[in-house]
Amino acid sequence: MKIAAISKLKASLSEYLKRVKSGEEVLVTERGKPVAKLVPVIRKASLSTHLQEMEKQGLIKLGSGQLPKTFWSLPRPNDSKSRGLKVLLEERRGGR
Repeated sequence: MKIAAISKLKASLSEYLKRVKSGEEVLVTERGKPVAKLVPVIRKASLSTHLQEMEKQGLIKLGSGQLPKTFWSLPRPNDSKSRGLKVLLEERRGGR
């Protein structure tokens, strides 16, 4: 558990929130005495523990499950040589 004085927490809030999002707890102190604890919000029970562990390690970032409203109107990437399709087909042939 990370310990942070209020003044340090205010100065580096983004850093501490990043730690909390990754599953770490932060104990907030005032003049050396604990006054609060920052803990991560418990995710839905439907998420596998494997995915939650990967997120804690920083390997993945779990999304909200919703696409932005403008997603389908975004321009498509230019892949005139179909490299993406070729890589996908090679992976499928390789059993991945």
